[in-house]
Amino acid sequence: MDRLRTNEEYIPTGDTDVNSAPQDAFVALAAPIGKEAVLKASQILLRYKQDKANLDNRIVENERWYRLRHWSVMEQTNKDQVEPTSAWLFNSLANKHADMMDNYPSPNVLPREEGDKAEAKKLTSILPVVLEQNDFEEVYDQVGSYKLRSGTGVYGIFWDSDKLNGLGDISIRKVDVLNLFWESGITDIQASRNVFHVELCDNDILLSQYPQTKDRLSTPTIQTVRYFYDDNVDTTEKSAVIDWYYKKRVNGRTVLHYCKYVNDVVLYASENDPKYAERGFYDHGLYPFVFDVLFQVEGMPAGFGYVDVAKSTQEYIDRCNKAIMQNTLANAKPRYFVPNDSSVNEEEFADTTKSFVHVQGQIDDRIKPIDTAPLPGIFVEVLNSKIEELKETTGNRDVSTGGTASGVTAAAAIAAMQEAGSKLSRDANKSAYRAYRRICLMVIELIRQFYDTVRCFRIMGDQNAEEFVMYSNAGIAPQPQGTDFGVDMGMRIPLFDIQVTAQKASPYSQMAQNEMAIQFYQMGFFNPQMADQALACLEMMDFDRKSSVMQIIQRNGTMYQQLMMMQQQMMALGQMVDQAHGNNEITQGLMAQFGMAAPPMPQGGAQGLPADTQESSVTSKARQRAADSTAPR
Repeated sequence: MDRLRTNEEYIPTGDTDVNSAPQDAFVALAAPIGKEAVLKASQILLRYKQDKANLDNRIVENERWYRLRHWSVMEQTNKDQVEPTSAWLFNSLANKHADMMDNYPSPNVLPREEGDKAEAKKLTSILPVVLEQNDFEEVYDQVGSYKLRSGTGVYGIFWDSDKLNGLGDISIRKVDVLNLFWESGITDIQASRNVFHVELCDNDILLSQYPQTKDRLSTPTIQTVRYFYDDNVDTTEKSAVIDWYYKKRVNGRTVLHYCKYVNDVVLYASENDPKYAERGFYDHGLYPFVFDVLFQVEGMPAGFGYVDVAKSTQEYIDRCNKAIMQNTLANAKPRYFVPNDSSVNEEEFADTTKSFVHVQGQIDDRIKPIDTAPLPGIFVEVLNSKIEELKETTGNRDVSTGGTASGVTAAAAIAAMQEAGSKLSRDANKSAYRAYRRICLMVIELIRQFYDTVRCFRIMGDQNAEEFVMYSNAGIAPQPQGTDFGVDMGMRIPLFDIQVTAQKASPYSQMAQNEMAIQFYQMGFFNPQMADQALACLEMMDFDRKSSVMQIIQRNGTMYQQLMMMQQQMMALGQMVDQAHGNNEITQGLMAQFGMAAPPMPQGGAQGLPADTQESSVTSKARQRAADSTAPR
C-alpha cells in the first residue's frame, strides 16, 4: 500500500554470512525485523484469515446479489428454465447511493484555542484541495457503493513518498475488505494488535523495485478470497505483498510501526529505519484505515448492509416471478396430446405460418389441447406485497425515488415528503460524515508530520476569488513552550475539530431552501427594524445554515441601531446650529434627507427661536381676544 524507497542498509535478508559480510551487514543482522519476525507475522495473518472467513464469504455472495447473479447462489437450476432477476434490491441500493452523493461532505476546521484561528482558516481552504488532488469524490463514491452492498466501506489514508516526483504527498484510496485482516473479537480497528493488508503484485515489477527478491518470489503464499469475475484472472506470475501494521510501547507511549514484505523477504521495516525506530512510522499512532459501517455488529469492526437485509425478500420476489412467468408461457403457447398413430402432419400443425395442414384419411379429433390452469390473482397480490415489503424494509419508498402524491406540486411540499421518507438515508449519511471527520483529522496529522517543505495551493478565497497560498506545517507542528522557573514546559500541539456539512444537496432541497428565503423576505425578517423579532422567531426554528442567517439579521440590526444613533446626534447638532442662526433650515434639511416628516411650525413663530425675538404671552392673548370678537356669529 505504502510505496517507499528501500534503504537496503537496514533491510535484513535473513541469509547473510557474518564472516564475509561487509560492515553495514552487521547493522542489518542486528535489525529487529527480519526473516523470523515476518514468518511469525504470517502465522498471525493466517489465523486472522481463518477467523474472518465467514465475513469474506458473505461479501462475495452479496456481490453476486448486487450484480443480479443470485440464481447461482439460490440454487443450481436448468439453464432452459425461466430465471427472472428483478432489480428491486438493486434499485434500492442505487437510490441510497444517489442520496449519499447528493449530500457529498465538505470540511470546516475549527480551532480549540484562540491562537489557532489563523491556521484553522488556512486548513479549511487547503483540506478540500488535498482531497481533490486525490479524486476523493470518486473514492467516496466507490466506498459508499461498497458499504451499501457489504455493510462496510474502508478508506486508506497513507503517506506516499513517490508522489510529486519524490516530494511525497498524502494518498487516499478505497480498501477492499477482502484484502484486510485484523484481530477477531474487537469492534474498533484501532484496538487490534496487528492489521494486515494483502495485495497481489506482478513478480517482474517487484524484482525491478526490490532486487533483493531475486529467486525469492513464487506463486502467492497467502490466498485471499476472490470475487467471481467475468474474465479469467491469472495469478501464477504474481506474489502476495503484505503490509503489516502493528503497535508497540516505546518509552512509555504507543507507537505504530510498519513492515512491508513478500514471502520471507523484508522490503521495508520502520523498526529497522533509525528515522522511525523510536517515533514510529506515523506520528498519530493510528492504523491508516477508517471504517465506515452501515449497520453495526457486536464483536467485529465490520457490519452488514442492505443486501443482507433484503436479499431474502428479493429471493421470494424472483421465485414468484419465476412461477408466474412459467405459467404465463405455458398458457401463451398451447400444447397438444398427439397419439403415436396420428394421421395429422405434426410439423405442418406446429408451424403457424402454414395455411394448410395435410391429414391422411378422414379428419378426427385425436389431437387434443392440453388444458392448463392459470394462476389465481392471489399469487400476483403476494408478489406485490413482497415488493412493498422490500421497499419498506430498505426505506426505498416511492416519494424518495421521485414519485409524489397526486396534487403535490410545490417544491417545499415535495422536499418535506422526501425528507420524511429518507430517514434511513440520512442515518447512513451521518455514519459517512463521522468517517469523513476521522479522515480529515488523519490528513491534518499527516500534514503536521510530513509537510516540512512549503507547498503552493490554489484555493477559493472571499467571494470565490481564486487565490494562491503557500503553506507548510510550521504553524501546526509541535511548538516549544519554553521554561518556567527552570523547568521545561514541553511541547504544545495545536489541535482542531472538524465540522462536516453537505457540499451538495438535491434539487428539491435547494428549491425548498430558496422558497424559505423568499418567505423570510416577505415576512420582513431582513428588515433591520424587526431584527429582534426575527431573531426570536429563528431561535425556535431548525434548518440548514440557520446560524449564518441569524448572523446576517443580527448584523443588519446592529447597523440599523448605529445608524439611528448617528441620525439622532446629527439632528441634535442641527438644532443647535438652527438655534444659533434663528431658523429651522438645517433641521428640516436633515429630516428630509433621513425621510422624516417635518414637524409643524408653532404658533409663536419658528421653533427654537431665541426668547427675546418671540411674542409675549400678553400680546398673544390680546390678539386672540380681538380675533374672537370680530369673528362672524
